[in-house]
Amino acid sequence: MRISKYIHSCLLVEKETDKILFDPGKYSFVEGLVKPEQFENLSAIVLTHYHPDHLDEETLGKILANNSSARLLGNKETKNKLAEKGVTCEEFETGTRTIGSFSVEALDAPHAAVLNSDAPQNTAYLIDEILLNPGDSFAASLFAKKNTPLLALPITAPWTTDPETAAFAREMSPQQIIPLHDLCEANFQSVRTRLAVISLVGRVFRAERINPPRTDTEPA
Repeated sequence: MRISKYIHSCLLVEKETDKILFDPGKYSFVEGLVKPEQFENLSAIVLTHYHPDHLDEETLGKILANNSSARLLGNKETKNKLAEKGVTCEEFETGTRTIGSFSVEALDAPHAAVLNSDAPQNTAYLIDEILLNPGDSFAASLFAKKNTPLLALPITAPWTTDPETAAFAREMSPQQIIPLHDLCEANFQSVRTRLAVISLVGRVFRAERINPPRTDTEPA
């Protein structure tokens, strides 16, 4: 399994010839360092919830246009909101499905409380019992998946604090963490070095930082 982490909360998970893209939101594409056109031959696009930093409709449309055979999956609320825009999404909020060579389990995981706003329906996804993507949730229901080897962990957000984030990580007890939701307190320029690739071989994780190409206007 190969996992590419893009800016903020966008993940690309690959195994053999199959690819699943998670949460292509606005923050991942705002600087132009990541482009919708670079995502090709996707098996599926999976959306944890309907927030713009996890689902940018314009970007999603471009990705779908370039991946006509890809399945689009999300929970009931996401499905209904996309239907209002004329976009077809499969409802996937419980149970386990096979997506190519992947086994994906959907888990109810309520979104953390959001100030002055109703929290959207959030669904967590477990891939091959190796990678857990909780979306924007630290729900106690996820503790049933404690010791999942790889946890995609939101590290900054208006709905959490450093102690709460650390407490959730300790309770989940993964072997490795992929930091997500990391643009909330970072300036866009500093995010240029935040793209990462994590490869899984057996139970050994290897992280490699990817630096986007410098421009002529950037200092050496």
